[in-house]
Amino acid sequence: MNAESVDVTAGLGGFLAFFLLAVALYFLMRNMNARLRRMSYREEQEAKEAGHEPPDDGPGSSSPRGGLSDGPDLG
Repeated sequence: MNAESVDVTAGLGGFLAFFLLAVALYFLMRNMNARLRRMSYREEQEAKEAGHEPPDDGPGSSSPRGGLSDGPDLG
């Protein structure tokens, strides 16, 4: 039997599909960042209006952005 050597590649269609997915991911991440920044800004404004200080985002913070209380207790 004579087996032919055939190269199989994704071609232009595969490249375009991957490129469109990458562009969509870029815009989704950009939108998510803007929404998170806006939400954080609104929380700070509400805290100022209520007469409270904005939450401290230091190492011991328990805010949604992370801190020592997040994650498993390893010690």
